[in-house]
Amino acid sequence: MSAFDHALLQSGIKVVVVDDDRLQRAYISAILRKLGYEPHEADNGDTALRLMTDLNVQILICDLDMPGLDGIELTRRIRAKQTGFYIHILMVTGRNQRPERERALEAGVDDFMAKPLDTVSLTARIRSVRRLIEHEEILAERERNLVAAKERIESDLRAAADAQRRMLPDPLVQIGRCRFHSALLASNFLAGDMFGYFELAPGFLGLYAIDVAGHGVHASLMSVALGHMLTAELFRQRALDAQGRPDPAALVRFLNRHFWRSDGEEYFTMFCAVLDQGADTLHFCQAGYPSGFMLGPGGACHPVGRGGYPVALMPDVDFETDRIEFPSDHLLVLVSDGALEAEDAAGRPFDDHGVQAFLTATDRKASEIPVQMRNALLQWRGGAQLEDDLSIVVCERMRAA
Repeated sequence: MSAFDHALLQSGIKVVVVDDDRLQRAYISAILRKLGYEPHEADNGDTALRLMTDLNVQILICDLDMPGLDGIELTRRIRAKQTGFYIHILMVTGRNQRPERERALEAGVDDFMAKPLDTVSLTARIRSVRRLIEHEEILAERERNLVAAKERIESDLRAAADAQRRMLPDPLVQIGRCRFHSALLASNFLAGDMFGYFELAPGFLGLYAIDVAGHGVHASLMSVALGHMLTAELFRQRALDAQGRPDPAALVRFLNRHFWRSDGEEYFTMFCAVLDQGADTLHFCQAGYPSGFMLGPGGACHPVGRGGYPVALMPDVDFETDRIEFPSDHLLVLVSDGALEAEDAAGRPFDDHGVQAFLTATDRKASEIPVQMRNALLQWRGGAQLEDDLSIVVCERMRAA
C-alpha cells in the first residue's frame, strides 16, 4: 500500500453515493471503503440532498439519470446552498450524453465518469478530489491563522491608539485667559497628528500643532515621539531667547536639525507659537502647516501665516518668527490638512476656502467648532471616512476678570 493510500485510510471522509441502481451503488461504495472513505448510499436525489446537509459531506457521486430529482437538478440545489465549504460533485454519465454533460457543467458538476464505471477511473477521480480537499484545508488553516493574526494586530493597534489619545490634551483646557477646544479624528487606528499647549511663564503660553507626513503606524510613532519631546521645558529652553522674548522659530530650527537625516524620509509640518497674553500678541512660526484662521467679533475672519517649509525635509532652512495681534474675544483656529484635502464625491477638495466659509457661516461658539467642523467634513464626504487624519485646535481668548 502506498503512503498516499495509507493517508486515505486515515481520512474517514464521508461520501454520498446516489444512484437508483442498487448494484451500482454497492459497487461504488465497496471501492470507496477500500480507499478508506465512508460511503453513505441514497437511491434518489431528495435523500442524497438530506444526507449532504445532515453529514456535512464534501464529496458527492451521483448518476445523471434518476427518477424525480435528477443529477443536474440535485447539483443546482447543492450549489444554491451556503455550506461554508466546497462540495466536490462527480457525475456518472453515458458516453453518448455530451449535451447533458454540458448542462451538468453549467449546473456546477466538477468532473464526470463514464458508464460502465471501472475501478481505475473511480480511484483516479477520488484521489484527485482528495488532493483538492487537502489543499483547501491548508488554505483554510492559513486563512484562520491570518484572521487570528489580524485580530491580534488590530487589538494592539487599538491599545496603541488609546495610548496615543491619552497623550493629547483634554477637549477643554484653560490656561490663563485662554480656553482650548480640540478634536482628533484618525483616518485609521493611529494618527500622525499631534498638538499641545501649556504655560511657559506667568502670562506666556506655548502651543503647537503637528502633522507627520504619511499614515498609519510609521507616522503615529513619529507623532508620539514629538508629543513626548515637545514639553513646556523644551519650549522654555528653545522658544524663548535669553531675555525671555518669544522666538518659536528657534525651536523649529532645533527640531529641523534634530530630525533631519540625509537618508531619511520622515518629515512633518508644524504650527509653533508663543502667546504673550499681557501684550495680546501671538508669536508664531509656520513650517508647512496649513494657515490658521483668526476670528473676531462680528464674523471677521482672516488667515494666519504665509506657508513655510516642512520640518526635517531639508537641512538648511531659514524658519522665521512672525507675530500678530491676538486680543480678547478672538479665536485662533488650527486645522490639519486632513480638512483641506477632504474630497467630495466629485473629487473637489474642501480646501482653505471651505474652512473659512464654515467658520464665517454662522456665529459659532468656540466649544462647538471642533465637533461641528468634523461633522461638516463627513457630510462633505457623503459619510465616507476621511482619507487623512484630522486635528482641530481652537484657542479662545477671554476678557480679563
